Amino acid sequence: MCHLGWPPLGACLILAVLGTPLVPNGHVQADKIEALGEDVASAAEEDVPIANLLASDGGSRRTKRGWVWNQFFVLEEYTAKDPLHVGKLHSDSDLGDGKMKYVLTGDGASTIFIIDDRTGDIHATRRLDREEKAYYTLTAQVVERETGNPLEPPSEFVVKVQDINDNAPQFLDGPYHGTVPEMANVGTPVIQVTATDKDDPTYGNSALVVYSLLEGHPYFSVDPHTGEIRTALADMDREAREEYQVIIQGKDMGGHMGGLTGTTTITITLTDVNDNPPKFPKSNYGISVSELAPLGFMVGQIRAEDADVAENAAMTYTILDAEVSGTFLVKTDPKTQKGIITLEKPLDFERRPSYKLLVQAANTHVDSRFTARGPFRDSATVSITVEDKDEPPIFLADAYLMEVSENSSAGSYVGSVSAQDPDRAKQTIHYSINRNLDPERFFDINPQSGALRTARVLDREVYPWHNLSVFAKEDGGYGLSSEATVAVRVRDVNDNAPQVNTEEEVLACERTTHGKVLRELTAVDLDEGVPSFRFSLLRDNPNFTIIHHPNKTAQLLLRPGSVLQAEQNLMLLPLAVSDGGSPSLTGTSTLTVRVCSCSPDGYVSCVKGAPFRAPGLSAEALIAILACLLILLIIVVLFVTLRRKRKEPLLAESEGDVRETVVSYDDEGGGEEDTEAFDIAALKHVEGGIAGLPDQGARRDIKPEHAIPPGVVRRCWPEAQGGGEMGSFLQDMLLEADRDPSAPPYDSLQVFAYEGAGSVAGSLSSLDSRASTDSDQNYDYLNDWGPRFQKLSAMYADGGSNSGD
Repeated sequence: MCHLGWPPLGACLILAVLGTPLVPNGHVQADKIEALGEDVASAAEEDVPIANLLASDGGSRRTKRGWVWNQFFVLEEYTAKDPLHVGKLHSDSDLGDGKMKYVLTGDGASTIFIIDDRTGDIHATRRLDREEKAYYTLTAQVVERETGNPLEPPSEFVVKVQDINDNAPQFLDGPYHGTVPEMANVGTPVIQVTATDKDDPTYGNSALVVYSLLEGHPYFSVDPHTGEIRTALADMDREAREEYQVIIQGKDMGGHMGGLTGTTTITITLTDVNDNPPKFPKSNYGISVSELAPLGFMVGQIRAEDADVAENAAMTYTILDAEVSGTFLVKTDPKTQKGIITLEKPLDFERRPSYKLLVQAANTHVDSRFTARGPFRDSATVSITVEDKDEPPIFLADAYLMEVSENSSAGSYVGSVSAQDPDRAKQTIHYSINRNLDPERFFDINPQSGALRTARVLDREVYPWHNLSVFAKEDGGYGLSSEATVAVRVRDVNDNAPQVNTEEEVLACERTTHGKVLRELTAVDLDEGVPSFRFSLLRDNPNFTIIHHPNKTAQLLLRPGSVLQAEQNLMLLPLAVSDGGSPSLTGTSTLTVRVCSCSPDGYVSCVKGAPFRAPGLSAEALIAILACLLILLIIVVLFVTLRRKRKEPLLAESEGDVRETVVSYDDEGGGEEDTEAFDIAALKHVEGGIAGLPDQGARRDIKPEHAIPPGVVRRCWPEAQGGGEMGSFLQDMLLEADRDPSAPPYDSLQVFAYEGAGSVAGSLSSLDSRASTDSDQNYDYLNDWGPRFQKLSAMYADGGSNSGD
């Protein structure tokens, strides 16, 4: 305790010699100890006994102060029933008569610490824990009991809780997990653990922890002072045992008897290193594959086993046999570490029915420390059997290129295709053309020989190329077929005459002198490879001549001595152009030369003697304008015609007699005996109820259930009644409409047709004259019908006279 700064060194020596306790139930006045401090130090230098120093009177030492306090001590976790005596406050002014009062304030005053105000004794009322609070700061004061006036100045001191070993070491970060590579050397650090003790590390050995290994022998050891765990056994193999449980103990008091302990568990995992080579479980593998397998097809897979994990087990597979390495390829699956064998070239059972592959598996990451264990690779043999399948015919070429001259007659030979059956059966092959690519049937093929011929005359200028597709199909087996493309190029022959470009007129200024180039002549030939063009005038012209150029063009010039005059106006030059083909063909055309007036600045005016052309308007624009004008004229004519027709009155309106309105029907009846065409009774009306008929309230839109009694005739119009014929007719119709149950219950428009009571001319029907002939008829009475029937009278009168003759 002397290293805490109090008591002074001399006092510590005095206490040590005299055995004065600094524990409960013992105290020393602080002022005396402080006063003796320097004297003890001097006495120690002069070899003066300390007991004499204490027994000497005040004359032999310094004058002490009467009211100075530093600190008190109290033992933690004190378990006695009586309050623990901490210390005593005393003033030299206290005469013991009770007039002075000791007062204590600060941390825990009156709750943890109490003071006897007469004697100054301080007691702790409860058990103290240093780990909860290590010291308490208090203030002591002496006042006059009656007046409360201070007799001594306030003096601050500390009550320090003295530590005892009451806390065991604790591993706050546990449980722990550590790793160490397998095959590590002895003494390789694994992990360090630390135990914490809450006791005072500055007092005694209560917080001094020593580590020891309870479980984990003989694989690991622990440093007793640092808690570092190391390997204690060499060549620990992860493949044999991967995980270990280690228990470490921490003990305070320096590991001596009576110390408290704490334990923790450490899980130690051995990490993998590449100390195991790959190994195939078998030395031979058998795989079968169809000869029709496509390229890239997975033939099979093999796997070498490696006891290591992760990247230490990573391996690559290779085919050591160079002969078959191009036919098959082995790749490594990075997830499963399997060797995937794929097909790189087509297989043919008839050519080679089996293969043998020597496959090697080797680690990609080799640890140099373990190379002495042997080569980190292994090999195995893979036997691949090719399965025979029915294969389609194989063309000798994937694509064919043929040529034929245009205009060749139908049946001309173009070329041949050939295919054969790759199987041992060697089936017969038949050939055909895919008509989807030859819809116009330009070609035919011999189904047995594969000879391709033209079926029609070909024209290179229409189709310079023909792309065909030819099928080859087996006669037997599964009838498998294959397809090949045939491109036929149509060779050109000189069968098209060249044509001179004469679309635009040649505009020439009047009084143009000779040597002036009027037009650059060019020609177009649909044939290809025309070597040259030869231009000429079909008729000799005194004004123009042609000069040729090597680039298949020519120039039209004025002859020497020729001068163009405006009176010449328009001239037509027939031209001929011939190609240099075999045979040579010649084409003709006409070039228009127009003589125009030209201003000095070069402006050309072709108004004189030339047809009018609106400036800036083409012929197409003029035609469009004329068409629009014609359409407008037609619309105006139609509009005027319709207006005139609207102003003409209708025949019925002009005459005012509805009886002369003729209604035409296209329904041909069966004559007088046809009574089933329609019910004539439905066209008649009745004026009132008729005996034997249904009630007037019955429906009129259905056939009545009772037949009309014989002799009852419904009137169709009134015979002379009051109000005139029309009035009587309307009355009957209104009465009938009112009695109609099917009529709507509101005012509605009723439409009636009334032809009158009859005609003075009688009936025009010929029904009554069936038995008579035209010769028996007398049509003279038609003259009495008035002027409206004069034309009809004349017609029948002529007919009667003709018949009489």
